[in-house]
Amino acid sequence: MPLMTFCPQCGNKLVTGQAGGRERLVCSQACGYIYWNNPLPVVGAIVEYDNDSVVLIQNKGWPADWFGLVTGFLEHGEEPDEAILREIQEEIGLEAEIIERLGIYTFHQRNELIIAYHVRATGDIRMDEEELQAYKIVPIHKLKPWPFGTGVAVKEWLARRLLRPVE
Repeated sequence: MPLMTFCPQCGNKLVTGQAGGRERLVCSQACGYIYWNNPLPVVGAIVEYDNDSVVLIQNKGWPADWFGLVTGFLEHGEEPDEAILREIQEEIGLEAEIIERLGIYTFHQRNELIIAYHVRATGDIRMDEEELQAYKIVPIHKLKPWPFGTGVAVKEWLARRLLRPVE
């Protein structure tokens, strides 16, 4: 189901058409509007805590058994490295240091492009109760990746970690 059904420029119905070599939603009255529906840039982090654990969060509205990485959208004019440190501070109240940028991962189900990091964090966890409903601290040896979104970054990070000694 499309996210938009009417043209924001002239108010006419959007219909399927060709633009930029792909099928997209375009204005039915040819005012020129194209709904590109490009992926949104998101940052996410494996937050290493207490040297042998990772902090996972549970957003409000998620099922009780769903936990994931700290993630968030880039703000206008913000660098990805700044964004992930801000998100960690906002969501769980920790000061973090970027250890490495893990990679860029597509999350087609949510139309996002995730820039994933490994960070080390210190301090006392203070959960943002407006955004989160829970968090948990998982020993790295018990961390299990999930098959979509940031779970792919977790899987690759765990595999690389087995190949090199822990610092």
